[in-house]
Amino acid sequence: MLKSRLAAPLVALAIPLLLYGGALVSQYGFGLHPCEMCYWQRWPHQAALIFAAGALLRQRNDRAMRNLTYLAAIAIAISGLIGIFHAGVEYGFWEGLTTCSTTQTGPISLDQIMATPITRCDVPQWELFGISLAGFNAIFSLAGAALVLTLLRRRPTSAA
Repeated sequence: MLKSRLAAPLVALAIPLLLYGGALVSQYGFGLHPCEMCYWQRWPHQAALIFAAGALLRQRNDRAMRNLTYLAAIAIAISGLIGIFHAGVEYGFWEGLTTCSTTQTGPISLDQIMATPITRCDVPQWELFGISLAGFNAIFSLAGAALVLTLLRRRPTSAA
């Protein structure tokens, strides 16, 4: 399977699907409210999903499929780089956001403000072995992007 010409676009689809899906499960299933930088990490994964799905839809055009897969790998890597920045803020290596932010648009009432959970970007909500969710996103995203790029460099052994 990993030697197939579809291996790279399939992996490029699976990585952001799993990471973005995990973020949604942690948010809606476990109540871990994302901060502004958490949302920043999601946007490149959303783009990667679109690029990878486009690559799989363009299977008959090898060049288009490869180019879209490269774009997906770049988007995955960008999420990993944002994850490094966010983890650095959490660990106190550098300063992050210095202003308040919200995902609310339009007029906001006092009741909405009071009901909004306060989620700081410099305090990890969850850690495992001292690694925050932003840190795990950085690790898995950068490793995943490297895997996709490695698969793109290989010569496929079959047409499927």
